[in-house]
Amino acid sequence: MLSRLHISPLILLLATTSLARAQDLGTLTPRQLPQLTKPDDPSIPAKQLFGRKPEPAPMAARAIGKYSRGCLAGGMALPVNGPTWQVMRLSRNRNWAHPEMIKVLERIAARVPKIGWPGLLVGDMTQPRGGPMLTGHASHQIGLDADVWLTPMPDHELTRMEREEKMATNVVNDTWDEVRPEIWSPTYIALLKTVADDPQVERVLVNYAIKKALCRDVKSDRSWLGKMRIVFGHNYHFHIRIKCPADSPECHPDTPPPSNEDCAENVGFWTAHDRFRPKPHPPGPEGRQLTLSDLPPACHEVVIAPRAGAAKLE
Repeated sequence: MLSRLHISPLILLLATTSLARAQDLGTLTPRQLPQLTKPDDPSIPAKQLFGRKPEPAPMAARAIGKYSRGCLAGGMALPVNGPTWQVMRLSRNRNWAHPEMIKVLERIAARVPKIGWPGLLVGDMTQPRGGPMLTGHASHQIGLDADVWLTPMPDHELTRMEREEKMATNVVNDTWDEVRPEIWSPTYIALLKTVADDPQVERVLVNYAIKKALCRDVKSDRSWLGKMRIVFGHNYHFHIRIKCPADSPECHPDTPPPSNEDCAENVGFWTAHDRFRPKPHPPGPEGRQLTLSDLPPACHEVVIAPRAGAAKLE
């Protein structure tokens, strides 16, 4: 049986070398990253610093900076098993978040069985101290983002191997312009509405085909559709983003989504010139990486903070 507490962070786990999306496999044999030879070098990418922190910064909880340029103090782990959720890809050690996000996920998970969705399979949230990630995700840096698989929780506790190797459900067709009719159902609509109806949820990032289907199929209350925002990918999972918590004055909020359904404009923009079709990444070296100096000053204190209970040198 897997622990019902949180993932033991005895070593830092490097789970994958590719982009950390829902369909990337985890590993049963994680390896520890080597120590940096010059950790104080200001040119070191911030992801190399934050990606080596297996435990949260023992500070008061607060989200610091922007969703895609910040860090997390006082992170909390979502238990890997709950009554109506299970965490996937445990080897990534990304089931951390601001306590407010933990509350939101537990609240939504408790509600979804009422609409016929057994429970949530939770993917990437945040690293223990947030910050840029070694693989995947421009955002997920301040503990206010979480990916949830478009796959219902099974009726048994998943094994460690299942959590690392199980594949999520792809609800979008191969041409990226429609949902798969053999998969799409009113239950998916009810699931996304349940998420959007949570008052702390600011937006839900979904694939173009999903927003298109929602705009076509939702007939009654459509007020929540404005929270559904189109991004590339997100055909295997959706991405929950919550508002800046009251305890986080250094959190930089996003521009709020439209208060209307935003179907004609949002879907229309992505339809024009086939913007919804993924474009191949051009070959070449990786672009400029964020360094610690690109993040809010408080993130320096977060990344160098000793582990909880660690002895301090006199």
